[in-house]
Amino acid sequence: MKISNKELQINEDIRDREVRVIGADGTQLGIMSAAQARELAYSKDLDLVKIAPQAKPPVCKIIDYGKFRFEQAKREKEARKNQRIVEIKEVRLSLNIDTHDFETKRKHAIRFLQEGNKVKASIRFRGREMGHPEQGYAIMQKFAESLSEYANVEKAAKLEGRNMLMFLACKPSKPEKKGDKKGEKKEPRQEKKA
Repeated sequence: MKISNKELQINEDIRDREVRVIGADGTQLGIMSAAQARELAYSKDLDLVKIAPQAKPPVCKIIDYGKFRFEQAKREKEARKNQRIVEIKEVRLSLNIDTHDFETKRKHAIRFLQEGNKVKASIRFRGREMGHPEQGYAIMQKFAESLSEYANVEKAAKLEGRNMLMFLACKPSKPEKKGDKKGEKKEPRQEKKA
């Protein structure tokens, strides 16, 4: 059963007339007064904790509150540890970019994508370059096509003021099929002769 919020009412804080009580082992003990439920919890040397205050009548569970809070904190810490923060890395291109510079920018973008980050490709238009936005779209299209093996276009190239922006996200990795390992050749099936 999921606990609704962090600040739970326990023992004397529960002032409801009637509550539905769940035992420490998860069994339903029925509806009873809060005082009876508290006495039942105290007799087992445990705490009465309101876990669903919005229910009619509210649901309370008999548990060791200290142990419960410790396990909840442990679960939250584990969830934070497994969390991966995705960063947005920027690659700046220009209208008159040379092939070698383009390849260098492409390699940087591939490295960022393999690290699991998103890539923001940008072109800044200077002076008279604003009169040729189609050249910017062409460069962005070429950049996206060169990274098509590694990334999907998350947000297509768009002119915003003097900047053209495009966002790329890494492609989800495909799980390998069972028995389809790299380097192994599949043998053709032989037909049985009758």
